[in-house]
Amino acid sequence: MALKSTVYKADLQIADMDRYYYAQHSLTLAKHPSETEERLMVRLIAFVLFANEALSFGKGLSDDDEPDLWQKDLTGAIELWVNVGLPDEREVRKACGKATHVAVILYGGRVADMWWEQNKKLLLKLNNLTVINLPETEALSIACSRNMDINCTIQDEQILIGYETGSFELFPIKFKTYA
Repeated sequence: MALKSTVYKADLQIADMDRYYYAQHSLTLAKHPSETEERLMVRLIAFVLFANEALSFGKGLSDDDEPDLWQKDLTGAIELWVNVGLPDEREVRKACGKATHVAVILYGGRVADMWWEQNKKLLLKLNNLTVINLPETEALSIACSRNMDINCTIQDEQILIGYETGSFELFPIKFKTYA
């Protein structure tokens, strides 16, 4: 018998002073059985980084042909494709052919750094790619619950995350930005 996804609800307040984006989102996230709470929360932070009314969660781990997040225009063309984790370099190139802008959100500390060193030569050639590393994401698991109330403030490329019992900061590192 196959395990089912676990549903998480998030009331998300975003104040992105770098992009002048201020909004509240009520999100439903499905946690794949093989996914950790840390990865689920990294997907939520990826949403925060690229927040838009048209941004939505894809099937991600369940379907290789869909990203973790994406944004489509009214014609169905993919404007933004976001992968979380350490995707295969070929998959990133394939996504760059399908979407106007592709973003890869890395996490996992030293493993993410090693992934970048191994793939950067080929990935730096892709003009429509952004690669962001979230070096310290362990605290995200602490903020994770089935019903979350999360406040995120982005200023000078730093993210302050507030949740019901505390807060912490994330310092994303941009390895590559969309040209």
